[in-house]
Amino acid sequence: MNHTLYELLWLFFIYAFAGWMIGTVLAAVREKKFVDVGFLYGPLCPAYGLGGVVFAVFLTELKDHLFFLFLGGAILSFLVTEFTGLILERIFHRKWWDYSRKKFQFGGYVNLPYSVVWGVLAVLNIHFVNPFLKGVWNRIPGAAGEIVLTVLIALTLLDLAGTLTGILKVKSHVKKQSLVYSVSENLQKTADMMGQGLTRLVLRRMERAYPTLDVGELLKARKEQEQKKKEAREKTAVFAAGCSFYKLVSLFFLGAFLGDITETIFVFATAGKLMSRSSVVYGPFSIVWGLGCALLTALLYQYRNRSDSFIFVFGTVMGGAYEYICSVFTEIVFGTVFWDYSKIPFNLGGRINLLYCFFWGIAAVVWMKYLYPFISKWIEKIPKKFGIRITWVLIILMVFDISLTALALNRYTVRQTGEGIHTVVDGFMDEHFPDERIEQRFQNLKLVN
Repeated sequence: MNHTLYELLWLFFIYAFAGWMIGTVLAAVREKKFVDVGFLYGPLCPAYGLGGVVFAVFLTELKDHLFFLFLGGAILSFLVTEFTGLILERIFHRKWWDYSRKKFQFGGYVNLPYSVVWGVLAVLNIHFVNPFLKGVWNRIPGAAGEIVLTVLIALTLLDLAGTLTGILKVKSHVKKQSLVYSVSENLQKTADMMGQGLTRLVLRRMERAYPTLDVGELLKARKEQEQKKKEAREKTAVFAAGCSFYKLVSLFFLGAFLGDITETIFVFATAGKLMSRSSVVYGPFSIVWGLGCALLTALLYQYRNRSDSFIFVFGTVMGGAYEYICSVFTEIVFGTVFWDYSKIPFNLGGRINLLYCFFWGIAAVVWMKYLYPFISKWIEKIPKKFGIRITWVLIILMVFDISLTALALNRYTVRQTGEGIHTVVDGFMDEHFPDERIEQRFQNLKLVN
């Protein structure tokens, strides 16, 4: 877990390049010709780079627990793949890969055997590959290494900007067209508008990298999707229909509030003391519960009619993984931990324990089978205009609350070192959020040495 930004950047570019190289070779063997599988023009697959960084950040401390290291790798790869697939489908209204015909698949994005392979790779990654790579880049003079990374970052950003510009121009052009052209006409007219063949290059690379992703069909599907959206908007004025953005945001706030209240009651019933369980300095909101509620709903929405046992197992595993990730994240960002289960049996590094993982599973069943259908109906009854406005007001207030909390916690951590006031912000935090207030608000807060 103790990696510097310098080391994480090296890991990102090394794994991004390795992923591109392996994927390109496998695709070339399969197609009997060279196939560039990268989303960018350069020889990089950012998803693999992100995976390497995520493994290093969240799994390093599990090095001595092989089973949990394997399980963590499988779960993290599941989450990265699932959300990457969902985001790409949101943007392009088309799946870039589809495992729907596989026996052990989840949502068409994740294939269980591949997740198992990633679990094995996580073990190899943490035990052998990363220590070897660290020895390699440590041989590079510091100044030279920083220059190389700076150049790589600049080139990657330019590459990403060029790729996204081409894609956005395609989307903009498709929206403005009033006639349905053939695939070749669509590509040619878009390329002519863009100039210098940028759009044409993007589309051709997409076709070569993803044979199952027919660009012509993508454009056609995009146009049909826009038409369906327009018709849907005309026919209904329902706020937060289905598993939409506004529904998930509403569930986040509701989950954050109910989670804080539930934990407060639970602690009072078991420990006999009333204490705040909020994650922010203002309001009874537990961010962990709010995000957990929204993310779990997004993942399980399409499987809400599956058996209770399926949802329980899914909630237990994903809930435990989510809580572990949150614990590591807060420790890295704030230098503090908000909970410690070290005294509870069957715990993992004090971050999670088996009993509370079961609680996540039970909560998933109760939520998806009983609470969500009821709450969802009431959310959709909110007038659309009012719902949209109040949602954005709440988002702005929450962003402010979280930002202020981050500053207050950071200043609290700094004060423990005896460091004095250097800026106006430091003085403001010392005056309005002294140690007594922070410790009263976050009674389980512990500093990490």
